[in-house]
Amino acid sequence: MNDVFSGISCNLDRNILATALPLFQEGSVEAIEWSFDALFSHRSIPQWFIDLIALYGKEGRLVGHGVYYSLFSGAWKPAQEEWLDQLKETRKSFDFAHISEHFGFMTGEDFHKGAPLSVPFNQSTIRLAHDRLCRLADAAACPVGLENLAFAYSLEDIRFHGDFLETLVSAVNGFIILDLHNLYCQVKNFEVPFEKIIELYPLDLVREVHISGGSWEPSMTDNSKKIRRDTHDEAVPKEVFEYLEAVLPRIPNVQFVMLEHMGFALKKPEEKNQFRRDFMHMKEIVSQSKREHSVKRDFTPKITTPLAAPYEDLLLAKQQSLLSKILEESRSLEEVRTRLQYSSLADSDWRIEQWEDCMIETAYQISQKWKAGF
Repeated sequence: MNDVFSGISCNLDRNILATALPLFQEGSVEAIEWSFDALFSHRSIPQWFIDLIALYGKEGRLVGHGVYYSLFSGAWKPAQEEWLDQLKETRKSFDFAHISEHFGFMTGEDFHKGAPLSVPFNQSTIRLAHDRLCRLADAAACPVGLENLAFAYSLEDIRFHGDFLETLVSAVNGFIILDLHNLYCQVKNFEVPFEKIIELYPLDLVREVHISGGSWEPSMTDNSKKIRRDTHDEAVPKEVFEYLEAVLPRIPNVQFVMLEHMGFALKKPEEKNQFRRDFMHMKEIVSQSKREHSVKRDFTPKITTPLAAPYEDLLLAKQQSLLSKILEESRSLEEVRTRLQYSSLADSDWRIEQWEDCMIETAYQISQKWKAGF
């Protein structure tokens, strides 16, 4: 009997729910991933959606995936305290098998606006993440974890990301979500073989896998180059399915494999049919995967009490604010480069001197897109 559940990222979105309805009706959807914080601003949730989420929760098939906690914000914001309080209330009504968050920090002055970007890999960000993860584990009262980021400033970021994730989640006996399309973006943007990237990850900590599609963005500076973006708005690439097939036998503690897709890109009949074909292909790969049967690792959080006062790195906060302003206010990519070069980010742990041109361009584009709210 297969002990890995195939599911979909299922939020309160008319298009995604209508598209997935035949899959629900035939009993194919074994689990749901819910971005619960996307509804924190809603005064009410339809009863039918509550019933759907609750049903999967009672079966141990509901996982939560946060978007707005902003784990690496250097300064602790009131909105983060409010986010944790709302999570405590949410978990009183729903049974989560686990809860995860995105790696990185949210740019932008508004807590719910801005692009998720990476941070320097240093001791201060480790301490910051440990504090935030302890608070998340305390609020969630279930296993917690982090998802690998698609965006990387440089090849060095890719080389250290897996080890960094392991160091971070160790504070709470946490897990990792392995997003295979995020790795696909790095394979294409940095021309690094998947086989080399996957060796850099602690695969025994993977409890959930994501697959999705994305899009190609023409480079603003190199007409011969296209940049792969994790936009969740197209079909899953053939290579990502191949990654899934190759990696499943190597992740003994995996329990969930989720298909992600943005609802706004599921309007045409062919788009909806393709989503359902992608899901069934994913489910077939999961069901046919061969792994040695073993007792799953226990990711129950360590008994840790968060410090009374949240840890803050005000220098990091100042640098994050500066980076956000440069990316969001600049009128051209050349202006971004110039402002970075003459900013306090130069000759710092951010190592902007090593940032790839195409990734500066990507950071600029996603910041422009997110600054008004995603």
